[in-house]
Amino acid sequence: MMFGNVLFEFLNGSYSRKTRMRGESMAKRKIININEDKCTGCGACVTKCAEGALAVVDGKAKVVNEIFCDGLGACIGECPEGALKIIERDSPDFDEEAVKEHLADPAYEEREAAMGPEPCGCPSQNPMQVKPKAGHSGHATHHAKEQDELPPELANWPIQWKLVRPDMPFFKGADVLIAADCVPFAFRDFHGKFLANRPVIIGCPKLDEQQMYLEKLTDVIANSGLESVTITHMEVPCCHGLQKIVAEAIRMSGKNIPVKTWIIGIQGDIKKAG
Repeated sequence: MMFGNVLFEFLNGSYSRKTRMRGESMAKRKIININEDKCTGCGACVTKCAEGALAVVDGKAKVVNEIFCDGLGACIGECPEGALKIIERDSPDFDEEAVKEHLADPAYEEREAAMGPEPCGCPSQNPMQVKPKAGHSGHATHHAKEQDELPPELANWPIQWKLVRPDMPFFKGADVLIAADCVPFAFRDFHGKFLANRPVIIGCPKLDEQQMYLEKLTDVIANSGLESVTITHMEVPCCHGLQKIVAEAIRMSGKNIPVKTWIIGIQGDIKKAG
């Protein structure tokens, strides 16, 4: 069992015991509902819940205990994926005293401290543009001195396919790089050859849900204002799925944008140049 589940069950079980000691009552009332298929685990809802009813557990937002949720939905507007909504169903009554105990409990305070100032303790879900240290140094400069530390060319966050949105500013007018996540490890000069001057989205068409990739990329192509796509993927058969996803996303978006594809061999060589 993963640590997140252990912590969640410990907290939930602990407060369930306290509630039973008080004499828990059930009633039909409004309470938050989380669609885990849509949830990316960004944690934005967690920081907006004044009662501490939510936590990110193994990458998904969850209700720690239903008695902490007042059903007012202050967290809903913070979800970029629309994964939260208020429903009405039988659930334990909201317990204001239990909330006070919960917020004062050292276990809760330690979890909040571990999260840090950003949701999930990770800022990578927040859109930001980064100035490359090399100032878009390019392929030639990257090879000038082998003994020197190579400067990075990364210019955007987030980079994970699940986290990007079409309203992120770095897409507009750009040639977006869609990279299979093995490529940067296989191809030594990934930054200098491919990443310079491009925002990047990374993913794995074999291990992740392709339908989710298709829907997200269609939205980005249709609404972000990007001008072209460059694909880098490995030579293995499953990686070729990226080309199909991109082609179908362009078709579904109704846009007509150019695509270049680079294929990298497992030995780190270029098998096909875009």
